[in-house]
Amino acid sequence: MKIIGLLLLGLILGLAVMAAAGYFYISFGYAPVSTAAPPFPFEKKITSMALNARIKKEAPSQAALQVTDDNLLGGAQTYSKYCAVCHGLVDQPQTEISKGMFPKPPQLFSGHGVSDDPVGETYWKIENGIRLTGMPAFRQSLSETQIWQATLLLANPEKLPAAAKTILSSPAP
Repeated sequence: MKIIGLLLLGLILGLAVMAAAGYFYISFGYAPVSTAAPPFPFEKKITSMALNARIKKEAPSQAALQVTDDNLLGGAQTYSKYCAVCHGLVDQPQTEISKGMFPKPPQLFSGHGVSDDPVGETYWKIENGIRLTGMPAFRQSLSETQIWQATLLLANPEKLPAAAKTILSSPAP
């Protein structure tokens, strides 16, 4: 019985020391909080686990709009105005704003985009944003239709009408 008590006391003291060390690490300014600093150990793993679980729980299973030229054009207009400053345009260099962000926002029309993601996942990210990434929630800024149009645009880059391609390849003013 005495051994179990000592083990329990050791466990409690060990946890208290770890909590105190974490508190002092943060309170004395050692935590990486600038966008130029490297991430915490396991930060990417922990945040992606939480994000993926939340999206799986809440994302719509199918699009509320059809893929039409009008919806893709509307998506291009919305994307160009609200998204391109961070996520880039077709055949345009990365913006100065996106270069200074952490984590780096994906350049959706060069490299790995989101066209292979389920539409519900992309919709959820646009609607709700992603905490600690610079990705804002657009639910109060854009209508549901605009969010779905931007989602369809990103899910179907190979189906873009010429007018949408023109919008997406023109540098922002």
